[in-house]
Amino acid sequence: MNAKTRNVLLVGVGGQGTILAGRVLAEGLLSFGYDVKMSEIHGMAQRGGSVSTHVRYGTKVYSPVICRGEADVVAAFEKMEALRRLPYLSPGGRLIVNNHEIFPMPVILGEAEYPREIEKTLSAVAPGTFVVEATKTAEDLGNTKVMNMVLLGAVVKSLGLDGMDWSGTFRACVPPRTVEVNERAFAAGMNLLPG
Repeated sequence: MNAKTRNVLLVGVGGQGTILAGRVLAEGLLSFGYDVKMSEIHGMAQRGGSVSTHVRYGTKVYSPVICRGEADVVAAFEKMEALRRLPYLSPGGRLIVNNHEIFPMPVILGEAEYPREIEKTLSAVAPGTFVVEATKTAEDLGNTKVMNMVLLGAVVKSLGLDGMDWSGTFRACVPPRTVEVNERAFAAGMNLLPG
């Protein structure tokens, strides 16, 4: 086991399953013998506000909160959230971005514009950026709600944890009737990142 503490920041918009993905990640890491700390920050989640989940793991972790510039992986469930949380990415860290837009209320009301060419901006600042089609992958699986598990699969692969058995974790964290589709989404997410 690597003694270095690893930091994973999952960010999205209320209702996208950011917290469940963080819980599955934390439970899996605990079952593999890591010390894990997790923290959630809800920003008016019921009204489409930002939601972030901090997961830190290693041989011993003392704080649940990731500071700016310390995240080894930032997974954004929505593109603008990637821009907002970019300062948390460590130098050389990996940014995984779902190619999906959710317009906030000021954009819907015509008071602001949704940022253009977000992918170019992110890639210029963070060379370790991967834009993935997590929402489309979940649609192809017949259940858009498992988009969060598609992204989690990509995160797990980027952390080099894809060789571990996650099936028990899914059985512990999601309703029995959804275990199979969540596992398929997770496996599909791993395939979105290059080998």
